[in-house]
Amino acid sequence: MNRNVSGSTQSQALNALIFFYKQVLGKEIDDIGVFRHSKKPRKLPVVLSRDEVSRIIAVIEKPERNLMASLLYGCGMRLMECVRLRVLDVDFAYQQILVRNTKGGKDRVVPLPKNLIEILQDQINQVKKIHTEDLEKGFGSVFLPHALARKYPNAAKEFRWQYVFPSSSIAEDPRSGKVRRHHVHESVLQKHIKKAAEQANIVKRVNCHTLRHSFATHLLESGYDIRTVQELLGHADVSTTMIYTHVLNKPGVAVTSPLDMLPVVD
Repeated sequence: MNRNVSGSTQSQALNALIFFYKQVLGKEIDDIGVFRHSKKPRKLPVVLSRDEVSRIIAVIEKPERNLMASLLYGCGMRLMECVRLRVLDVDFAYQQILVRNTKGGKDRVVPLPKNLIEILQDQINQVKKIHTEDLEKGFGSVFLPHALARKYPNAAKEFRWQYVFPSSSIAEDPRSGKVRRHHVHESVLQKHIKKAAEQANIVKRVNCHTLRHSFATHLLESGYDIRTVQELLGHADVSTTMIYTHVLNKPGVAVTSPLDMLPVVD
């Protein structure tokens, strides 16, 4: 309150105090004094126009990064959902992608854009070559969730479980000490999106999540109902999805400014 910090900063400090007492000191906090808990302000998401999305994707020269950015917008995927995508999750026959273990621990299905089918097939073929070379060198293993790894001990070396966007190098997994190829680091795509927005001369604050926001808003603009968009985004509550209707309502845009109604003076 004295330093006028944001609500998230205050919450972080409060959680840190509670964690320290409970986990470190082993004590319960009965009363931490009188304070006013700040409320997190409701902020509207930054949304790009269709033209702005096209300009951003067009300037990303590296094919793999271009494909990842296209998936964020074309499927409404979150950043980590994209980098953790595995080969078996892509269904070309039904033109859909299975997004596993999303926020909230649920799976969901999103449409695979027709424009990306051939490009995605080429990417998976490239992953196949990389995986074959890794196997020949004695590697080829990939991280699997612990329960899955125990149930199928040989699955980690199967091609279908490989990441669609693998890292360029093999490294030691700090969790297990095993040497294997992980997925590409999320910061790689973040940097490409930010740089692309600058090159496209877009002044809005653009990040990976902005493409997801734009996906939802453009679907609603095209006439899809809110429940469908909710399912595609993986929101547990429709009220979360309702935030995107601000563009459709356009309360400020529908009002004619009094400046535009002034008589013209010669």
